[in-house]
Amino acid sequence: MTRWQRLRTKAFLTAIGIKRRMTLGTRVMLVDGERIYLIRHTYIPGWQFPGGGVEPGETVEESARREVLEETGHRPTGTLDLFGLYHNTSAITNRDHVAFFVCRDFEEAFPFKANAEIAQFGWFDRRALPEGLTPATSQRIDEVFDGAPRRDVWGY
Repeated sequence: MTRWQRLRTKAFLTAIGIKRRMTLGTRVMLVDGERIYLIRHTYIPGWQFPGGGVEPGETVEESARREVLEETGHRPTGTLDLFGLYHNTSAITNRDHVAFFVCRDFEEAFPFKANAEIAQFGWFDRRALPEGLTPATSQRIDEVFDGAPRRDVWGY
């Protein structure tokens, strides 16, 4: 591709991005046997999976790995299995999507401590989950562990 084609393509894609305002985030279910790692943010209610927005220049999997490390202190060491892509209709915009991964291979990179973003965190048996689980988190647990039908909508 010539320099002019690259510039023109970049301008076109930037304009489309502004017009469509699509956003993409990730969530990752860390699984250790029957236990699941959950977090509770300081700025939104409910227990949920670690994750966050995909940054410019970052692949979805790179974002998922980065967010898990930042929000749990655990580093995925194996494959992140893309379980599904969901439309997040409950966000401020109806143009948000969530790539949901399941991770069974990881290591503790550092002991995680609560901070300005993460108020609480921990491992929970899937049959003894904390009160205040978000509906989306509950739905994904049912889909992964119990084979419940997958939904297209993330849901909160």
